[in-house]
Amino acid sequence: MNAFQKIVYFFLELQEKSLRKKLDRHLKTSSKNSTSKTVLSSSVTMTLNSETEKNKELVLKNVEDIVKNCENNPEKLLEYIKSKGTKVVKLDNADKILSVIKEEEGFVTELEGIEGFYINIVTKSGFSLKSKPMFIMRNGEIDPYYMIHQFYKWYSLKMGLPGFDFMSQKIFKIYLNSDGALLSNLNLDEMIGLKEAINRDQEATDFVLTLARHHEGSKKVIEKMKDGGANI
Repeated sequence: MNAFQKIVYFFLELQEKSLRKKLDRHLKTSSKNSTSKTVLSSSVTMTLNSETEKNKELVLKNVEDIVKNCENNPEKLLEYIKSKGTKVVKLDNADKILSVIKEEEGFVTELEGIEGFYINIVTKSGFSLKSKPMFIMRNGEIDPYYMIHQFYKWYSLKMGLPGFDFMSQKIFKIYLNSDGALLSNLNLDEMIGLKEAINRDQEATDFVLTLARHHEGSKKVIEKMKDGGANI
């Protein structure tokens, strides 16, 4: 085999590998995360998620107890978060700083690439391209219901519920600002990850709505939280 033939075969092999990856992406019939598994067939979709459901119940019960013990006080919740090893950062103009990478105040999940590097720099967390989950808030008064919503999601992550990995959260944020066209291009893992991310956000929203009804009965607060939810 001459040199020219070797080069041709080399590029043909690369093309075959690329095509195989694309095919596998669309033909995959199962997806697994830390606490559940989804299996597809021609007529049935089966989800094995007993561990996820068990952890959801624990999160609900534990957050109820923690919020009660902290007297719905945002600063006490932040102290609890710090005591469990999660970094809490207070920054002047935190909202503007975070808007640069299209993040919001509160619980910021792990980020990668330029976004992760940016967060690490502004929070003085080193020079890595991957950031750890942390809370980033501005100085001043914190809305208690917003804080509880963020706390609920953080605690869900600590309890091992899925939907908080970098890719699932990235797709979730795109989904919130899209017309739904994104969904047609997702593979099974990405679709399941998006669904889990939406579930976690909705669970946090439902918790705060229930708390607001019981303690405040504030229509303004309830409408505010409803506007922030997401469904799939």
